Amino acid sequence: MSAVHKLITDHLDIWTAADTEKKSGRGRASGNANSVYGMKKLRELILELAVRGKLVPQDPSDEPASELLKRILAEKAKLIADRKIKKDKPLSPIAEDEEHYKLPSNWVWTRLGEITNFGITEKLEKIPDDIWVLDLEDIEKDTSRLLQKFKFSERRSLSDKNSFHGGDVLYGKLRPYLNKVIVADEPGVCTTEILPIRCYSTLDSDYLKNALKSPSFVSYVNARSYGMKMPRLGTEDGRKAVFPLPPLAEQHRIVAKVDELMALCDQLEAQHNNATDAHEQLVSYLLSTLTQSQDAEDFNANWQRIATHFDTLFTTESSIDALKQTLLQLAVIGKLVPQDPNDEPASELLQRIQVEKSMLVTEGKIKKTKPLAAIGDSPFDLPPNWAWARFPEVGEFGRGKSKHRPRNDPKLFNPEIYPLVQTGEVARADNLISEFHSKYSEIGLAQSKMWPQGTMCITIAANIADSAILGFDACFPDSVVGFVPYTPLKDARYFLYFMKTARADLLKFAPATAQKNINLEILESVLIPIPPLNEISRIVAKVDELMTLCEHLKSLITDSRQNQRKLADVLMDQALML
Repeated sequence: MSAVHKLITDHLDIWTAADTEKKSGRGRASGNANSVYGMKKLRELILELAVRGKLVPQDPSDEPASELLKRILAEKAKLIADRKIKKDKPLSPIAEDEEHYKLPSNWVWTRLGEITNFGITEKLEKIPDDIWVLDLEDIEKDTSRLLQKFKFSERRSLSDKNSFHGGDVLYGKLRPYLNKVIVADEPGVCTTEILPIRCYSTLDSDYLKNALKSPSFVSYVNARSYGMKMPRLGTEDGRKAVFPLPPLAEQHRIVAKVDELMALCDQLEAQHNNATDAHEQLVSYLLSTLTQSQDAEDFNANWQRIATHFDTLFTTESSIDALKQTLLQLAVIGKLVPQDPNDEPASELLQRIQVEKSMLVTEGKIKKTKPLAAIGDSPFDLPPNWAWARFPEVGEFGRGKSKHRPRNDPKLFNPEIYPLVQTGEVARADNLISEFHSKYSEIGLAQSKMWPQGTMCITIAANIADSAILGFDACFPDSVVGFVPYTPLKDARYFLYFMKTARADLLKFAPATAQKNINLEILESVLIPIPPLNEISRIVAKVDELMTLCEHLKSLITDSRQNQRKLADVLMDQALML
């Protein structure tokens, strides 16, 4: 027993260091109660040790579980004889290969349907207004925390309800891998996707709850659940599940120890998440000092402060993402590469672009655009030789064509010829659109247009203001805007980097509705800081170089996290073998 406890306590650094991978790619990662993979595995280990008889010592003076089982079966037989319950279908004896691990000598294997009413439910003829009504959404997955509690008067439903008693174990049979299991603290009714379970005689309800949440039981359930999208556990499979039954006195000791250790896990995880939040806030603050630097001397001092502690600051994927965003911000405000006073000013570059644009209009290659309003107040002061401009002033800019035919008209897509890039394909972490899932026909192309490889794509619906570079010639729907810079600008990458810094501001223009979008006029009005042409080349080269380094550092962090997760898995396996 001490070896198991030692394995847990001596490796707390691994349990708390093995983070789960952050799912969101936007903004700061937010902590939650189950964000640490190692702690999740530690909780699973505690429950598995509990049902294997390895969490608390056995007491030879305890009444053996075999005697408890006899009493349970005798009480069940009496209930059947008194016609209080129906006689259920006999269950087969437990085969040797079903005993997945060796139990302590005073424990016994039984079946869940042998000692409980699993699958047998009761309905109320009339549901009182003041009775508790429980739905699956009220239970937090894995933690067994009750998130909310409603009376029938507050949540009326015409669907069937299972009634339950105080002390019943309420088991969520729909998507059982979510581990939604609680013990009722009062009578109530629940959705039929929740099974009220009670023993025919004395059994610690919290021990039963813990056993149903243990990895071995969850593994059994997952292997037998039916239904692809909404898997659920069938009644017969639930009744057949083998169940490790300890002496009643040991059940109480197990429950007390599980509660104690789970509270410790909560405390350790809260400390870890608090430290993670503090770390992210510190990184955010220090990076903000770079973009807010007043002059070169101030910038160098702020950067030196970060560089001195680089190894301790940038240790997570989210901190690397924050660094990347700051580098992009520095790039478009003129603080990433030095200015060269010998460069041609951006104002002259813009004049040359206007000459090129006028020629294209004269040649009929592009349409003349409506004049834009004069530039008023600028967001910030530009470096010398920079200038402000807007997308229509520096490149061909426009949204994909509206589908005049119905969206599901097969003639738009048959035969499939021309790649069609939609909003989902623009949301790319690598900033390059390299795949598509639909193709237009000639009819589809006739109400759209082909945009060339190298076009910057911007979404104005769904994933608003996402942007990426087109890796092939393609059409767009009206939810995607294209931008191709005029000569003498070389490519759209600088403008892509600018869009990555402008996305948060553009989201403010999206209406607070389910179908979020922004219009083309908003994008047309966005002010873009334009550096001299030579500086654009230097900025793009430096950003590409630094982004590659950031991705390399991020991959090292990812590899380290994966190794920590493997260590947590190994520790759990070792503990179960002791």
